[in-house]
Amino acid sequence: MKQSLVILLALSSLLKAGDTGSRVLYVGGTVPGLTSKSSARMEMPGDDALKFNSRGNSFAIPYKDVDTLEYGTRVGRRYLEAALISPVFLLGKKKTHYLTIGYVDDKGQHQAMVLEVGKNDIRAMLVSLEARTGRRVEFQDEEARKAGKG
Repeated sequence: MKQSLVILLALSSLLKAGDTGSRVLYVGGTVPGLTSKSSARMEMPGDDALKFNSRGNSFAIPYKDVDTLEYGTRVGRRYLEAALISPVFLLGKKKTHYLTIGYVDDKGQHQAMVLEVGKNDIRAMLVSLEARTGRRVEFQDEEARKAGKG
């Protein structure tokens, strides 16, 4: 029993090791070929470009072409969970993290994409994007500034 548990743990860490980047949800924007509410993976492997992969669509955005970084949050009550599971869920709040990236594509057109990012990935992503693009992240409000800077 213990041996099988050790093997499962070793395999799970190997599978996760090949899993690079951060999972994001493409909420919307002007990027051709991407549909709203598409799950995707955003990687920042080097110093030249960030990579975005979503269901067969894959493209890179050079950091030098990024001209806007904006971060915001939305806080909402968990009404569905409260109705389906327990009214105790009304006491908690759900915070959703959004990152907007504006850039100029290779045709000279301004593009933007709004991404929903997980709470465990957002801070590292903001710091990395600021460092690599040379742009400061704009915060939508004071609540977003606290959540983004810690």
